[in-house]
Amino acid sequence: MRSYSFTHAITRQPPASAIHGLRAVDTGAPDLAQMRAHHADYIAALKSTGAVVVELPALEAFPDSLFVEDTALCLPEGAVVMRPGAPSRLGEAAEMAPHLRALYGDVRAVTGAENFIEAGDILTTETEILVGRSARTNAGGVAELAGIVADWGYRLREVFTPPGVLHFKTDCSLLDAETILATERLDASGCFKGSRVIHTVPGEEACANAIRFNDLVLFPAGFPRTRDKLVAAGFNLREIGNSECAKLDGGMSCLSLRFSPSA
Repeated sequence: MRSYSFTHAITRQPPASAIHGLRAVDTGAPDLAQMRAHHADYIAALKSTGAVVVELPALEAFPDSLFVEDTALCLPEGAVVMRPGAPSRLGEAAEMAPHLRALYGDVRAVTGAENFIEAGDILTTETEILVGRSARTNAGGVAELAGIVADWGYRLREVFTPPGVLHFKTDCSLLDAETILATERLDASGCFKGSRVIHTVPGEEACANAIRFNDLVLFPAGFPRTRDKLVAAGFNLREIGNSECAKLDGGMSCLSLRFSPSA
């Protein structure tokens, strides 16, 4: 299944400057050593599935650069370099572009001066690309991306991120071809109609951002009731510490680009 079966991933080491990264609410500076230890566990989990993991060095000039997912949308047919909505992150996308060109024959980009879009707002399923409007993704960015991927045969659907939620995927993740993990507040919008939806347990909404990567679901540690719910549903979970990235509004999906480039 192309929406969760991958041969490659790209990650980037957390820079020392990550302690100054963007955050919606200040809950304290991350512990850098702990963050790096969690990051190593994350990479090990990706590699355990047999995937090739490209580990990029830290970018000290960009505190949020460990959150590589926001820089690009990676599909089997090609990659699209995003135009982040946070001005301090624009350079991260430019830094990622040459690494994508080394793996893809077709790399495109969102370039509109008034348009912005981050891939944390994009959920790719087996049948469509859902893009959530948010503070980091505007209507122009959604429209430009729709045009860019049209000749690859993808249907793009615009949805809306709940107020106060940073990214669309903050509140949801793909578990398999038919199943979405989501918060009740996001599912209430009707955006997942036709899919099987498993809700996070009340009080554990922060674990909605997980990732299905080959045979594993990488799941943030510390949410036992939702974890048990997913295990009972038959999913193979690997819990990864995320306490420090969470202080920067980061989750499981934020830490990698996951893809299978066409030969």
